[in-house]
Formats: sequence, structure tokens, C-alpha cells
Amino acid sequence: MTVYVFDGTMDGLLSAVFDAFSLKEQPAQLLKSGDALPLFCDHTYQVTTDEEKARRVWTGLEKRLPREAMKLISVSWLSELPELSTPLFQYICKVFLLGDITKNFADADVLTVTNIARRVLHEQLRMKQFIRFQKAKDGTYLAVVSPDHNVLPIITDHFSDRFNDQPWLIYDAKRHYGFYYDGQTVIRITFEDEASVPFNLANGKLNEEVLSSDDQLLQNLWRTYFKAICIRERMNPRKQLKDMPRRYWKYMTEKQ
Repeated sequence: MTVYVFDGTMDGLLSAVFDAFSLKEQPAQLLKSGDALPLFCDHTYQVTTDEEKARRVWTGLEKRLPREAMKLISVSWLSELPELSTPLFQYICKVFLLGDITKNFADADVLTVTNIARRVLHEQLRMKQFIRFQKAKDGTYLAVVSPDHNVLPIITDHFSDRFNDQPWLIYDAKRHYGFYYDGQTVIRITFEDEASVPFNLANGKLNEEVLSSDDQLLQNLWRTYFKAICIRERMNPRKQLKDMPRRYWKYMTEKQ
């Protein structure tokens, strides 16, 4: 059994595809560095990430697949799931051997990649629904999130379009980066020292000294409204948890 080992990046995965065809091999698995090797592995190949190889493979995919299929590959990668590497690698190899296999759901690799992409898109939708902004004294709106999948890159267009007249920052506390919109451009940002940021990463709350007084009033009004519209006789905790999973609650004003 031959196993390829790569650095865990998308360019690394695409380089693995290039090397597999160059070496005329079909490895049984593609593992990230540090992953445990399978029991009957008799040969490993260390993939060296090469941007030019990755570019050539991606260009080849663009010639063989429709735009929606290319989006599916990109979106699935944002899942960050360890079980994606081998199916996605096999999926891409099969595209070069067989052409567009996007709709062949009888193929286990196609089905796995498609289902993972759907999970990421579902997370994207929930982020659009459950993100709660707070207004700072300087007029910037802040939202802190910790999604299961790395969906920030595919939700920023929604917020820059919907809130295009105000600056905002959406920060992923789990992955330690965010996107800042200054009214014109969306910029990816990180903090050298998260301990010094003016908000609490655990619950997303802005510190009192930087929180707008108007926003504090609006938060209180929203909590009051949320409680007032609740009809106890119609409460259905199971349905609520299905529609609004508990992992999102810590950043939602009405649940604090």
C-alpha cells in the first residue's frame, strides 16, 4: 500500500495530484504530516508543495469542470475535516481520468466531497442568521464567531453588500483571524496579542469602555423583546435546538 503525505494545504493536495500522475501511481491514501500511517502501509511518499504544480492542476480542473463544481471543491476544503483529504484527492484524480464526474453520486468520493461541501454551506447560512453585531464608540460594528468550519471567506460578501455603509469586523475566535470592512474594502486581519483586544473572545462582548451607550440600550431592549414574545405554552426546546444549535448561543445577545 502506497501512502502520500502532504503539508495539509490546498496547494499541497494539488501538488500530490500532479506527482501521482507524474509517477504513474495511485496511492491508497493522502495523509497530513503527523497523521498515523495505516497498518499495512509499505511505502510512503512525501509530497513537496509546489505552487506551479498546484496552479497547473487547478487550471486543468477549470478546463474540465463547470464553475459550480469548482466552487464545490473550494467550499469542501473550508470544512477543515481530516477525512476530506483522501476523497478529495481521489475525486480530482478521477476528473483527469474520466472527465466531469460531479453528478455521479454512486461514486463514494464524489458523494463524500459533495456532502462535506453541503455541510459547509449550511454552516455559512447559519452564520448569516446568527451573527450578532455590537457597536463600538468609534462606529465600528463587531461580531465574534467560532464556526465549526472555516466559513468566514464565503460570508464576507454578504455582509459587505448588506452593511456597505458602515465599518465592521467579524472575528473568528477559533481560528484567530477575521475580516475588517472599512466601508470600501474587506481586509483579512490578525492580532499579534489577542489578550489586548477590546473584546472578550469567550462570549464576544465588547469591553464596557469601548461599547457604544446606544448599543447597550439596544441590547437590553432586544433581550426584553425576545422574552416578551415567548409564549411558554408553545415552547419547544427540541425544535429550538435543532433550528438554533447551542454552540451559537454564547455569542447571541438574546441568549446572554
